[in-house]
Amino acid sequence: MPRNPQILLDNRPQGEAVASNFRLVETDTPALADGQVLVRHHFLSLDPYMRGRMNDAKSYAAPQPLGEVMQGGTVGVVEQSRHPRFQSGDQVVGMGGWQHYSVVDGNAPGMLRKVDTTHVPLSYYLGAVGMPGVTAWYGLDRIIAPKSGETVVVSAATGAVGSAFAALAKARGCRVVGIAGGPEKCAYALEELGFDACIDYRLHADVKSMAAALKEACPDGIDGYFDNVGGYILDAVLLRMNAFGRIALCGMIAGYDGQPLPMTHPALILVNRLKLQGFIVSEHMEHWPAALAELSGLVQQGQLHPRESVAQGLAAAPEAFLGLLKGKNFGKQLVKLM
Repeated sequence: MPRNPQILLDNRPQGEAVASNFRLVETDTPALADGQVLVRHHFLSLDPYMRGRMNDAKSYAAPQPLGEVMQGGTVGVVEQSRHPRFQSGDQVVGMGGWQHYSVVDGNAPGMLRKVDTTHVPLSYYLGAVGMPGVTAWYGLDRIIAPKSGETVVVSAATGAVGSAFAALAKARGCRVVGIAGGPEKCAYALEELGFDACIDYRLHADVKSMAAALKEACPDGIDGYFDNVGGYILDAVLLRMNAFGRIALCGMIAGYDGQPLPMTHPALILVNRLKLQGFIVSEHMEHWPAALAELSGLVQQGQLHPRESVAQGLAAAPEAFLGLLKGKNFGKQLVKLM
């Protein structure tokens, strides 16, 4: 069995996460038992939710254990199998974590799934046709539930979730407005992702300025908002929401370092009879097949063509992850292992 490089969570962040929170080690890979599968990872996924799990605090998921492999999504190829449903050479998506190899119980529900790369690149199963894409689908379809012609807004617009959200919302006949960081990302949102407008948050660093930009981009107000960041951007959006608007609350990246995120105008939730719902996509597995089918179709039809930021090699994962938290990535952040 091969030697296995791994990255562990060595210690918990004190405020902002830093590279020294992680540790690179190499271990022996155990021999397979009956029912197990050895997977060699080609790509691993870096996602903002991982930052919250680094803290030892109450959340929707248990904290990442210290001294263990950082958990996260992976795609790769079956190298060896002692399970009848998997064969050597099968391409699979799973939760193998920050390491080159994983030994997986082939009977464990949801731990390993075969994928078809005939029309969808393998890496897309960690982004557009994976958890981020399904996240966009669920928030849009099941919470915002837009009607054709309505205006919807998404923060972190050029990331894995935001790009899928744009394609899905355009397919439903919506006017789609993004919020992203920097002129290059906004140009990409408009020219390649099909957004109707994009606001550069770096030019609008407070509630008043952002609200003014939203008023210009959304002259008929906002009917639905998909929130990935929280903070002052959520405050500004609340000022522009139409009555009976819907907000899908997916992430609060502005508060992942532990600082409080007070809401400036909570009375607007009542005044405008808004629906604000947080959700965790892994709690809605019954919707994944329909979501993945639509997302795969959009990719094949050329309506969803997400961008990827790819770091090279396992050792690059910590710095790439820290860059993701600061918005340095452009599109879905991956680490290529081979």
